[in-house]
Amino acid sequence: MSHSAARCARRFANLTRALSTEARAQKVDRIANELLDLNRFERHDFTVLWRLKMGLHRYGAPMAGVVTPPMPAAGSPRVEAGAAAEKTVFDLKLEKYDAAAKIKIIKEVRSFTDLGLKEAKDLVEKVPCVLKKGLTKEEANPILEKLKELGAAVVLE
Repeated sequence: MSHSAARCARRFANLTRALSTEARAQKVDRIANELLDLNRFERHDFTVLWRLKMGLHRYGAPMAGVVTPPMPAAGSPRVEAGAAAEKTVFDLKLEKYDAAAKIKIIKEVRSFTDLGLKEAKDLVEKVPCVLKKGLTKEEANPILEKLKELGAAVVLE
């Protein structure tokens, strides 16, 4: 290959590398903008999904692989014992509310979540909806009583 042909090949390689770097930067910028446009709930769902796909455990180092135990047969004692076990984690679901108490309910929802005013209002307005997930019965009962007192129909699931 002649000297000028080698120089042209190097220029082409540099140009290709620059274009791919630009395309990569644009792609990363687009993804970052899309992530910034997510609301708080969507960001949480994304984070959970990302950690799951990356094999990260919430409280520790990355897991080598998620291993699920084999499913027992339908009539086995393990299935019957699991069905008899009491549920310990609940979701707090708002089913309906008194329109006159809407503002008070929004304020109460803000007090036990880290939502802003607009997010709490949007959440309350899209009834029925889950207000909070993963509560124990002891944590959920005071919230449940307070919301019922304000005129909301709330259930634990």
